[in-house]
Amino acid sequence: MKPQFRICLTFRLSIQFMSSKYPVRWSCLIRNIFILLSFILITISCRRNNSLPVNPNPPADTSLQLFQLADLPQMYLEISAQQWDSLLVHFDQNPMNEEYIVSEYRFVLGGKNIPLDSIGIRIRGNTSRRRPEGSTGQLHSTQNPDWHHAHFTLNFSKYRKSQRFNSLEKINLKWFKDDANYVREIYCYDLFKRYGVWTAPKASYCRLMIHVKGDPQPAYFGIYSMIESVDEDYLTARKDKWGIDTGYLWKGGWAGSLNANMVQTSSIGVEDVKLNPALSKYYAYDLKTKKKELSTAKTQLITFIQELNSKTGTEFETWIAQKMDVPLFLKTYAVNVMVGMWDDYWANGNNYYFYFDKSGKAWFIPYDYDNTLGTSYFFNAGTQDMLRWGNMAERPLITKILQIDSYKNLYKSYLKELADDSKSFFGYTASLQRINQWQQLIGNYISNDTGEDMVIEDKPAPWGNAPFYRLKSGNDLGGTSGIANFFTTKAKQITW
Repeated sequence: MKPQFRICLTFRLSIQFMSSKYPVRWSCLIRNIFILLSFILITISCRRNNSLPVNPNPPADTSLQLFQLADLPQMYLEISAQQWDSLLVHFDQNPMNEEYIVSEYRFVLGGKNIPLDSIGIRIRGNTSRRRPEGSTGQLHSTQNPDWHHAHFTLNFSKYRKSQRFNSLEKINLKWFKDDANYVREIYCYDLFKRYGVWTAPKASYCRLMIHVKGDPQPAYFGIYSMIESVDEDYLTARKDKWGIDTGYLWKGGWAGSLNANMVQTSSIGVEDVKLNPALSKYYAYDLKTKKKELSTAKTQLITFIQELNSKTGTEFETWIAQKMDVPLFLKTYAVNVMVGMWDDYWANGNNYYFYFDKSGKAWFIPYDYDNTLGTSYFFNAGTQDMLRWGNMAERPLITKILQIDSYKNLYKSYLKELADDSKSFFGYTASLQRINQWQQLIGNYISNDTGEDMVIEDKPAPWGNAPFYRLKSGNDLGGTSGIANFFTTKAKQITW
């Protein structure tokens, strides 16, 4: 019997006893008190039964260091069939949906086994979003499941507001879409870290298992990249750089025909994704923090964009030095261009975050690096002019800065340093060593229950315009025939 009902029963028996001993008016008073207490206890019980039980956040494990590229942790998700079917149905209603389902979670690394019993998971991605099982209209099949690789977001606080995993609210899990090398995104985020670009998210490998309850065994989804989510916890982890107070964080990308080019100011807001696609709202500049302060945040962003575009000469040079850490921004872009990121701000007006700290200073945050290292689309990413990488007319955040000779020379010096083969940055020798180490780490775990991406191969995405690029072989041709090594091709373009 639950404690609250034992208490109620005790009260009831006491009333019966006292009713036989005391006058009616006292019995009525005691009875009323009993009714009130019973109501309170039962209400508390119902509320607890209709919500998740309290689960205090486990003590931080200071010996657990995430995003270590020498480690290969395992992540287990255990989900009821009903919840998994909800995930599939929501995808059919709107593939871009952001609806979460409840999952149990377990993180295993070495002798550590860390469980969390109620986290949120959802499908993520843009053009790479996929249904993780079956085809449209199909629910989960216990006997013959048709698994597919898909990207996921894990939200540890979705159903328990104070719950974190190793101080993180979220982790993004990405399959290696169109990357038979299994290294592109990992390589890029590692290079940012090596080169001192502390604004880049952290990333490493993991093995993902998903068990739909009732199935005879978990489904092994294979090797995934786990990537730090750019959110308030990301900001807090870097509080020594921009302060503990959270400012306004924007995600820049495409919304319809408009992108976050730092010229247009008509598509700014808070994204609102509904299960009905017709009711969903998307913005090129999407506010991610302090959403109730949209009006203030929007005014700040518009003012920045207007001043960015209107100021010229010495006035612009003085202004941009006050508003941004320009050397850090140029370091970021040197890495961005060296790895051949064409789906970025400069070329495509896409895939970046922009953060205003409480002092009003602006920070550029790089993001989403799966289409890199020879996977090209708009141009040949190995031979494209690194001083004229993308749209020069409609990307003032980079083009106006490079019109200043001192900044242009600084940017060129970063590119040259990155390509220096004697240093552990982008040079072919150091890059090959890292790639070999990572592929050796994950090589025995590539085969998976989706039947997809089952072999490590040295080639770019099949839909790209430069199928001749390789990472571990080839020469520096950089042309349209033969086999070209992306690292040596890229380094050859630096002639200053």
